[in-house]
Amino acid sequence: MEHTYNFFKKASLKTIDFIKNPAVFVYLLSAILITLPLNFAFGSITCILFILFSFSSVHKIKFAPNSSFLLLITFYFLMVISLFWTRDLKLTLGGLKKEVLFLLLPLAFLFIPKLSTESIYKVLRVFSFSMVFYAIYYFLKAIFRYSKSGDTTVFFYHELVTKELNAIYVSVFASFALFYFIALDVKKIKEKIAIVLLFVLVVLLSSKNILAVDLLLIFIYYFFFSNSTKRQKGIIVAVFSTIIIVAVLLVPKIRDRFLIEYQTIYTDNSINSATEAEGKVNTISLNEAWNRERFEHNDFFSGTALRLYQIRIFKELLYEENILFTGYGLEASQEKIREKAKQHNLYPDYGTFNFHNQYVQTFAELGIFGLLVLLLLLFINLKNAWQNKDFIHIVFAVTMIMLFLTESFFCRQRGVIFFITLYCMLNTIYNPKKLKI
Repeated sequence: MEHTYNFFKKASLKTIDFIKNPAVFVYLLSAILITLPLNFAFGSITCILFILFSFSSVHKIKFAPNSSFLLLITFYFLMVISLFWTRDLKLTLGGLKKEVLFLLLPLAFLFIPKLSTESIYKVLRVFSFSMVFYAIYYFLKAIFRYSKSGDTTVFFYHELVTKELNAIYVSVFASFALFYFIALDVKKIKEKIAIVLLFVLVVLLSSKNILAVDLLLIFIYYFFFSNSTKRQKGIIVAVFSTIIIVAVLLVPKIRDRFLIEYQTIYTDNSINSATEAEGKVNTISLNEAWNRERFEHNDFFSGTALRLYQIRIFKELLYEENILFTGYGLEASQEKIREKAKQHNLYPDYGTFNFHNQYVQTFAELGIFGLLVLLLLLFINLKNAWQNKDFIHIVFAVTMIMLFLTESFFCRQRGVIFFITLYCMLNTIYNPKKLKI
């Protein structure tokens, strides 16, 4: 009996030592991030494992409070109390299950061993190289599909990565990985190849918002963070800028996406020539999206026009209903969007889109207090990044601020996991050292 007791005692001690080892959490965090482009089940499993390992060490590792994490927990608390006024209890309960990571992941980070800056950058390195392999896979798959069909659309936007996975989300993941490699002081041949592959992927995915943000971040890095000479900085920035401009001007599939947005700014009642063969389709301008009271079923909203229309209907709802302080409740705003689509006589499918703006989505569902917490989250994130002079953290902070203008990022599990994991990791770094290979 004594031998059995000693065996289990030694085993438990070894397990505790294993859990206390920061390397375990480096592997788990890496797994969370590299499974983002895969089926949702993989992301759920990796998050559950990370949380279980973290909570199993609650009594063994010193609790490390972090005020930045408290905001995430507060955000979830607002989601929970929206149960008291939600317009759709079933949808809100379902949303709470999906968004529970806003509570569990920050708590898990509070109980794990303190991760060093080097450990965090190991996680980012694993994730960044995984995105390179995903890029190669997407390219090879597109080449195979092209050899069968001869259709060049397989190389662009949702067709390159599937609509369910979503080109914009992959653009976010790929561009973050891209800047990890760009920010390295020493780049070997494999890092240079990674930069090329990821940059090509981001361009082909042709997310207008991400391309604009990436170009801005390239300027910021080479003029404020890079140790390159002025001549080298100028050449590199010129090369990146030229590739993007040439792609926008000369590659038809990318040019058409930008051309439609250009038409929406300056032209009312323009015809969408890309679908003219299937019937006359009117491209709605920004002015029409904001001001027209009634539309037709053959009216087409570009990405920018649709997002502006969604902001407009939220403004209408804000005036018409008492939602300033409460919102409609978590996940409970979609029916109001459908009602507005019907009221303005939009094609019914437009009623299935969410607000495509995280600020508006949060305001509509959690009220002004939810919006204030979200803004404070983003402010603290940017402030910490700027104080630490950590360019990778700045990339994350700026990308999220800009992305939230065009995407309801927290409406997808991938968006929730990506944001919370990187937010918690990067906001544990203080005065990071310059990273060298």
